[in-house]
Amino acid sequence: MRIITALLTAALLVVLSGLAAIYAGAYDVAATSPHWPVTTWLLTTARTRSIKAHAANIQTPPGLDDPAKVLIGVGHFAAHCAVCHGAPGVPKGDIAQGLYPPPPDLAKAAPIYTPAELFWILKHGIKMTGMPAWNDHSDDELWATVGFLQKLLVMSEEDYAKLVMASIAHGPHHHAGTERP
Repeated sequence: MRIITALLTAALLVVLSGLAAIYAGAYDVAATSPHWPVTTWLLTTARTRSIKAHAANIQTPPGLDDPAKVLIGVGHFAAHCAVCHGAPGVPKGDIAQGLYPPPPDLAKAAPIYTPAELFWILKHGIKMTGMPAWNDHSDDELWATVGFLQKLLVMSEEDYAKLVMASIAHGPHHHAGTERP
């Protein structure tokens, strides 16, 4: 019984110390300061496990590699994603330089996720990363973006530029029932 009491007391002291440090402002929330290693581990683990758990029952539709869908996906990506993540031949924009954690290069990051996980990330965003939720866009457009992301790893600058131009020539796309250029 003494051991249990001692462990509970120690745990309570750790929690109270953590709360005191937070309340005192000891944890620096500035985007110019990296997280403590334990904070990085905690947030990375929570993000990874949450994405896997929430995407587990999402069914990937067939035909993500359909060229017409890829055109819609590249249009969404060029308009909304490339400014932070960059693209082949397109550097990350100024806004990305001030984000912490920095937005990943999706040519390298996208392949570590399943299509369902990518869809979930696009639809719901990720707290405390600058990754917005695109839940006001149609599922079809988000799945098309997933299809495009699956091609990004092997895409050249020229391939990307051609797809963007073809997407522009293809005309406006729809999201949440409204037209956009």
